[in-house]
Amino acid sequence: MPTVSLTCTHTTVLLQEAVDALVHDPLGAYIDATFGRGGHSRAILARLGPNGRLCAFDQDPQAVQSAQDLLQDPRFSIRHVPFSSLRDWPAASLSGVLLDIGVSSPQIDQAERGFSFRHDGPLDMRMDPTRGRSVHQWLVTASQEEIAGVIRDHGEERFAVQIAKAIVARREERGAPASTAELAQLVAGTVKTREPGQDPATRTFQAFRIHINAELEELQQALEASIHALQPGGRLVVISFHSLEDRQVKRFIRDQEQGIKLPKNLPVRDVDRGVRLKKIGKAIKPESSEVDGNVRSRSAVMRVAERVA
Repeated sequence: MPTVSLTCTHTTVLLQEAVDALVHDPLGAYIDATFGRGGHSRAILARLGPNGRLCAFDQDPQAVQSAQDLLQDPRFSIRHVPFSSLRDWPAASLSGVLLDIGVSSPQIDQAERGFSFRHDGPLDMRMDPTRGRSVHQWLVTASQEEIAGVIRDHGEERFAVQIAKAIVARREERGAPASTAELAQLVAGTVKTREPGQDPATRTFQAFRIHINAELEELQQALEASIHALQPGGRLVVISFHSLEDRQVKRFIRDQEQGIKLPKNLPVRDVDRGVRLKKIGKAIKPESSEVDGNVRSRSAVMRVAERVA
């Protein structure tokens, strides 16, 4: 893998809000399932006592490399794995799980990672560039129907069919788009109208990134695994950045909170109803001051739930 500078900056979103909601036992064991550049992890460690423990996950090898200084703290460890690896964690062993979903600023800002239509680079978009297919490799063989379905379902793009037709036509003429600029230009030439201030390629890039990294599948596996891994009273804190993720998290917590639907007047404990999570408070969004200082935080939504005994 080529050497890449790790100096790109990343501003952690909802830092204090997430840590306040997560850390209720300073001697507990916690998982930060998306380390990024370690903002949440460092704040969690500052709250833990000498016998507390924090394990971080990240599937991006650059993120894992950026954590080397924290490894001097015996309370901390990090693994190069996706957050669905929570399923391998021992049952009822954790006081809290944090999922900060989505792409980080260093990934967006490094052109060679291929996440951004604003920086020309190879059309990659893999969170872990050591595994799996890039977006370009997928587009070489994907059918028009598959491409349109991904753009429609993961990008909520009303011009999905037209964009897919344009990509396949381009592929038949001179090969699939190989760079972010090529894809962005192709989409811009196909999407004739767009909301003010939004680049025509925004939804397509989002859709391809979600698909190539199986992000929604990873999220569902992590949510389900968190219930197994959390102790009674343990906290699940999830920060999402677009409506697809947030709807999935909201629905999951609601379903786990409802459990088996029995008449409410029956003398049955929540745990006997199959209730496994309880929502804590309302959804939290960044204050205007945070958005002013970090525009990428504007779409963030944080939801908190607690494992039922």
